[in-house]
Amino acid sequence: MREEFLDPGVNNEVEESDEIGLRPRRLSDFVGQRELKEHLAIVIEAARRRNQPIDHLLLAGPPGLGKTTMAGIVAAEMGVHLHITSGPTLERAGDLAAILTKLGEGDVLFIDEIHRLSRAVEEILYPAMEDFQLDIVVGKGPAASSIRLPLPPFTLVGATTRTGMITGPLRDRFGLVARLDFYHDDELESIVRRTASIVGVGITEQGAWEIARRSRGTPRIANRLLRRVRDYAEVRGDGSIDQDTARDGLAVFGVDQRGLDKVDRAILTAICVQFGGGPVGLSTVAISVGEQTETVEDVYEPFLIQQGLLARTPRGRVAMPIAWQHLGLDMPAPGDGRANLFS
Repeated sequence: MREEFLDPGVNNEVEESDEIGLRPRRLSDFVGQRELKEHLAIVIEAARRRNQPIDHLLLAGPPGLGKTTMAGIVAAEMGVHLHITSGPTLERAGDLAAILTKLGEGDVLFIDEIHRLSRAVEEILYPAMEDFQLDIVVGKGPAASSIRLPLPPFTLVGATTRTGMITGPLRDRFGLVARLDFYHDDELESIVRRTASIVGVGITEQGAWEIARRSRGTPRIANRLLRRVRDYAEVRGDGSIDQDTARDGLAVFGVDQRGLDKVDRAILTAICVQFGGGPVGLSTVAISVGEQTETVEDVYEPFLIQQGLLARTPRGRVAMPIAWQHLGLDMPAPGDGRANLFS
């Protein structure tokens, strides 16, 4: 799990160290997510005209699609500060109360992995989101009393990879709920070329395309692969990236033509070779490749399923025919009792 931090003094530039300068600052610079961009453009402009903060936003989707970046864009477009924290770090109600009392007028509070908030912390959020009030209990036992403190109007942007784990009362308090989709290859190519210009590496259109099509529809992966290919080009090439350099560099780092890495292939190999193509349970697959079940389910399986390599059935995971072909393995014979898995 990526660790987040809170820094109220940072003005819209709270980023991971290896991504500083790569994230777009304006909605017009953001590539992809056309529908979400249109919705946000309307919401932001309406809030500007009313001179009010925009409604609370809930952004859902797999990791690496730009939820944190979008929160920073919202803050930049509104001309306010961005405060970042994450659900797992807010263990007690007092942790959230300390953050809320430091917010300025119209500021954006971004909570990553908001579905992992504890119930006590979540209860504090309800009056804060609806009435911009903070309820604090002073004392204990019969002498305890409740104090309600006013908060400046603010915008909460929540991000989650598991929408179903967010409670109904919390989800209903968001004015806009949006889901980020995986990116098309041409969008990723634009992202790769933009990143290459920022980091100062020369890249051809074919080289950018080679990286983009192996990036699993995810900008974060595209930028990571670009950095690895840049390293390869500097050490074993002339420093620039063309199609051949990109192909050779990705091969060195274990990314194949479909964008599968070592763990992806290990998962498919375990299901096909060790378990005869399945069905096999998630925990068994995770143990066989040495990963946590949550990592396999949230990080690796979605892409394998989208590519038609893997299927989830009531009895477990099943390798699809294209997986056998990709691994260069022969499918089970029709008479071995597993033919019905592929029908």
